[in-house]
Amino acid sequence: MPEIPLNIRISNPATIAKLTGFSHVAEVLSGRLIYIAGQVPLDPSGNLAGTDMESQARQVFENLKAALESCGANFGNVVKFTIFTTDINLLPAVRKVRDEYVNIAQPPASTAVEVSKLFRSDILLEIEAVAALPA
Repeated sequence: MPEIPLNIRISNPATIAKLTGFSHVAEVLSGRLIYIAGQVPLDPSGNLAGTDMESQARQVFENLKAALESCGANFGNVVKFTIFTTDINLLPAVRKVRDEYVNIAQPPASTAVEVSKLFRSDILLEIEAVAALPA
């Protein structure tokens, strides 16, 4: 489970309903911000990583991991995910995979949106991330 750096404070104000799987507030106290474009379930060779949501989610998180590592970061540095999916009913499969990568005790802030389609009809989800590194 990735450790949350000291330059990030994750919280859930008592005045907002506590929901599971994400935090309401991720505060970057100092440092450098990293914006990662929406990642899709294509492997490094450009091949689709499966037709089911869990396989696609796993590849998306591996792509996010590679993007984070290229900046010297890891999932503990992620403060926000935005998830775009063509079927919100499949979100539990995405959360199952996500929970293998993030600190589930203090997960990043997150938004999930169902969209009518993504750039290819065989792609079920796209996830973008914002991360923060200490100064």
